[in-house]
Amino acid sequence: MTSSSIFRLAALSAATMALSACVVAPYPQSQAVYSQPAAPYQPDVVVGVAPPAPYVEAIPVAPFAGAVWISGYWGWSNGRHQWVPGRYERPRPGYRWQPHHWAQAPHGGWQLRGGGWVR
Repeated sequence: MTSSSIFRLAALSAATMALSACVVAPYPQSQAVYSQPAAPYQPDVVVGVAPPAPYVEAIPVAPFAGAVWISGYWGWSNGRHQWVPGRYERPRPGYRWQPHHWAQAPHGGWQLRGGGWVR
């Protein structure tokens, strides 16, 4: 066996191992129905604990042309911050996505301002 055939065999083995873990699956279609755009400001959660630093999410390949990535955020549930993972959604013509974010509340604490589609 020559050194070039050994190199080709090694390269082929490496490529096979790298591709063996790849799985391409169809993205589940959302059953969401939008009747009204969500308000960009929803003062429904005020807590006394600052949210942790955001996770760095690996954004997957878009499941369809024009898909809009909605980043994850720290939500509040069961008395603690819980990470809500990001997702893809279909774009809404004439709207842009306003992300969820935490801000200091006027009278102390932290307030979750809900995300939503805004004109």
